[in-house]
Amino acid sequence: MEEKQLPKLSNYRWVILAIAASLDMISNYVQFQISALATQIMPELHLTQPQFSSLLMAPMLIAVFLSIPAGSLADKFGAKKIVTVGLVVSVIGAFGRLWASNFITMMIILLLFGVYMALLNANTMKLFGTWFKQDTNMAMGIFFASASVGIMLSQITGPMFPNVQTAYIFSSVVLLILAVCWIVFVKDVPAGEELPKQEVVAEHKESSWDFFKVAAKSKKTWIVAMSVGFGMGASEAFSGILPQAFAARGMTPTQAGTIAAIATVGSMCGSAFGPAIVDKSKRAKPLMMLITILGGISMAITWYMPLGIVLTANLILGGLLGAMTGPIMQAMPIQFPEIGPKYAGSAGGLVGTISLLLSYCVPVIISAIAGKSYVTTFIVQGTVFALTAIFIALLPDANSARRHG
Repeated sequence: MEEKQLPKLSNYRWVILAIAASLDMISNYVQFQISALATQIMPELHLTQPQFSSLLMAPMLIAVFLSIPAGSLADKFGAKKIVTVGLVVSVIGAFGRLWASNFITMMIILLLFGVYMALLNANTMKLFGTWFKQDTNMAMGIFFASASVGIMLSQITGPMFPNVQTAYIFSSVVLLILAVCWIVFVKDVPAGEELPKQEVVAEHKESSWDFFKVAAKSKKTWIVAMSVGFGMGASEAFSGILPQAFAARGMTPTQAGTIAAIATVGSMCGSAFGPAIVDKSKRAKPLMMLITILGGISMAITWYMPLGIVLTANLILGGLLGAMTGPIMQAMPIQFPEIGPKYAGSAGGLVGTISLLLSYCVPVIISAIAGKSYVTTFIVQGTVFALTAIFIALLPDANSARRHG
């Protein structure tokens, strides 16, 4: 009976998802070109290892500062306008890489490039919640998976370009084309619907700050932000240490990098299909908690896995389990009565800022606790990830909330 009452969705939603996912893919493609072309970029720009790491993380760093204002402004003016401004800045940044000659200029340029993804990520919950409604988790999963596709394509195609400049031009042109597609084809709401109207507060229209205050008062939104942040932090710490750990077990750098990349395949599949699998369950919460705990266990026992097929299977399984619940958690705030579509941008900005800050801090804390012991490091990473099940337990059941509107 409940399923029959679900709203009919516009077919145009697939256009929205295709453009948003493509923008996410090219964002990660550009970001990880720094990694794929490292042997050429580092000597050209005279980079130290810490400087190289800073450049790799630069597009994500800008999101820490832009996520909250991006979400609040989108609640007021609509996501399309806000992301369009970011795309103009980011296209300039992407092409600007051609003229970067040192660390400082490249850092500034990559910060500029990261602007549009900071604005888009802060508003995916609002955009997909408006267009996909009861299928928001599925849309968010495909969006998450597109990031893994971008990373893999960057690593595969990097060596194919004759030089760094050609690689930069290719990715910049692709971004420009997708930016035009966003401006021309993306709409904030389906035909027949309207953006939530502003209310009069003390004889004036709601400001962006008014929108953010509503989101900030939602305790459940803060719980989502904490859960996503600790999960991301543990996952990033895990992915970052894999090549070093496998090299310590006797693998060559090439073998270690290849085996470590396998986890990305599992993550891509988990992001794409995880929400659909959870959606089939009558109650999402117990299944999500089980998936999270099993994912943490898979991380924790990585060091003990025999090299070969057993290790490979564990990495795929760990990547799969580790990515299944992330898109669902990111999409949850729009289901909260105090948030809804109207304040979804502000809630998404809050989740983005807190989760990114934690994703920077958690790996550092894990490293300080574990020291140089790979065994302890994997165990602590897995424990932190598994403990995010506590946050899931504190939140409403994702399927129940969504099916009851």
